[in-house]
Amino acid sequence: MRGGPSVLGIVLAGGEGKRLMPLTADRAKPAVTFGGTYRLVDFVLSNLVNGDILRICVLTQYKSHSLDRHVSTTWRMSSLLGNYVTPVPAQQRLGPRWYLGSADAILQSLNLVHDEQPDYIAVFGADHVYRMDPRHMLAQHIESGAGVTVAGIRVPRADASQFGIITPAGDGTRVESFLEKPASPPGLPGSPNQVFASMGNYVFTTKALVDALQRDADDPDSVHDMGGSILPSLTERGVAQVYDFADNHVPGETTRDHGYWRDVGTLDAYYEAHMDLISDNPVFNLDNRRWPIYTHAGQLPPAKFCAGGIASESVVSPGCVIRGQVTRSVLSPGVSIGEGAVVQGSVLHDNVRVGRGAVVRGAVLDKNVDVPPGATIGVNPERDEELYTVSKGGVIALGKGQRVALDGTSPTYP
Repeated sequence: MRGGPSVLGIVLAGGEGKRLMPLTADRAKPAVTFGGTYRLVDFVLSNLVNGDILRICVLTQYKSHSLDRHVSTTWRMSSLLGNYVTPVPAQQRLGPRWYLGSADAILQSLNLVHDEQPDYIAVFGADHVYRMDPRHMLAQHIESGAGVTVAGIRVPRADASQFGIITPAGDGTRVESFLEKPASPPGLPGSPNQVFASMGNYVFTTKALVDALQRDADDPDSVHDMGGSILPSLTERGVAQVYDFADNHVPGETTRDHGYWRDVGTLDAYYEAHMDLISDNPVFNLDNRRWPIYTHAGQLPPAKFCAGGIASESVVSPGCVIRGQVTRSVLSPGVSIGEGAVVQGSVLHDNVRVGRGAVVRGAVLDKNVDVPPGATIGVNPERDEELYTVSKGGVIALGKGQRVALDGTSPTYP
């Protein structure tokens, strides 16, 4: 931020993503494809860069090759101006061990902070779908003089056990308590059926974060997690405040997609977030030229429709060839749909091939999946349960490179 405070962005991208299996069998969750051409990590990085936070470290750990390669080849900033986005793998700087938690990940990477010497540190999660202008949150944090400001979003009280829950004090901004995934927290004043859920986005004053990390490292009973350890500690000291995401306005947003935020940590949530993209007036609008989501999808020709092929209420990426019928679906680059094939309510990743006369319904097919001519997915629920991963909500998921056997006996892999 030229002429303003110095801010270092730290993106936490080291989680295993077990609930998104099989999509995370071969890659970190932030590297999972979303919306056709994007990776999940592109959303947080675009928000930070659009918000003038231009020095960013992406902390990685599990199955990070795909993520490291995407960040390194896509997110090239101006070295002339000293800006960068760099992946930082686990380096075992404090001993031969993996990160013990998200707080320990930052503790083991404090050399980045010491080298940069920022005034403030924005610590953001890497696997959510949303638009946010971090400058508003940073401004509130600086004005308040707090040690940490956590972004909060209103969610139904019934969903509280999925999130870190913030209870604001009487002034509406100071955090009175921070509970990690409580079963039955109190509702908000005036909205008893709602609670403030942490979005996993924090702005710290540098000294407050470094001090909190060092105290946490000395605590043998700590879980060394940002939400489970650092936020409760700073809350007890009275130096934590909440930023209401509902107050965040992004240039180019629509009334319909204002305040949109989705945690896509499960197959059902991942699938539903894709369905938010496809209507004429989408719940989340990818086409916002004033706050773009950046990525690099390779050099491919425009999508091609031939032999009577048609797509409706769908997102179709470059390099796709459509000869069949596609409805309410999201197609990544290089997808091929054969003549007479039907694809309905599905998410197809790069280079998926659906053969002549095949049927795919309510499915997520990872990269390079080959559906032979005449095969079916999403037609016979009992067969699908036997052969594939099926979520609680009924979403059928096939892993990277999986091929579908015509006789339905067993899927095979290359």
